[in-house]
Amino acid sequence: MALYGASTEYVLHSLLWLVDNPQPVSSLDLAELQAIPAAFVAKLLPKLEKTGLLEASEGLRGGYRLARPADQISVLDIVEAADGRKTLFNCQEIRGQCVLFAADAPEWAGRGVCSIHAVMLKAEQAMRQELSQTSLADLAQSVRNKAPAPFLGEVQSWFDDRARTRRTSKVRQRKRSADE
Repeated sequence: MALYGASTEYVLHSLLWLVDNPQPVSSLDLAELQAIPAAFVAKLLPKLEKTGLLEASEGLRGGYRLARPADQISVLDIVEAADGRKTLFNCQEIRGQCVLFAADAPEWAGRGVCSIHAVMLKAEQAMRQELSQTSLADLAQSVRNKAPAPFLGEVQSWFDDRARTRRTSKVRQRKRSADE
C-alpha cells in the first residue's frame, strides 16, 4: 500500500500547470488536460484553497491560481494539504509480546525506543526533509527541462481556448434565455 496515492499525484500534476499561468484555470480544465477524474480534482483543489496554497475566483474567467509564488510552496505543503499529515510507520510495540516472556515481559525488552520504530522515524524525517526542500517551482522546472519548447505554449493556448469557449457558451446561453 502506498503512503501517498492518486490524490497526491493528481494535485501535484495539476498545480504544475498553475505555475507561471497568468490566468485562473478551472478544475475541469486541469482534469481534462491530464485525463484524470474531474470530480477528484474538483474535490482536491478546495482543500488547497483552505490551506492558503490556492486562490479561487468565480465567474466566466474563474478558476484557481497559486496564492503565492511557486518557489515558496514546498511539495510537503501540497502533500499535507491534499492528504493530511501521514506517518510512515505506526509502531504496535510488539517487542514485549514474545511468547517466551510468558505473562510479563522483562524490563530490557521495552527499554528505550523500539529499534524498528527508530529507523522508521529516521526514514520519515528524511522523506519530509526532501519534500520540504523541493518546491513547486523545482518540479515545474523539471517539466520545462523535459518538454519540447513548443509544448508549454500549446498547453497555454489550450487553456486560453477553453476559457474563451466558456465565455462564448455563457453569452449564447444568456441570449437564448433572453429570447425565450
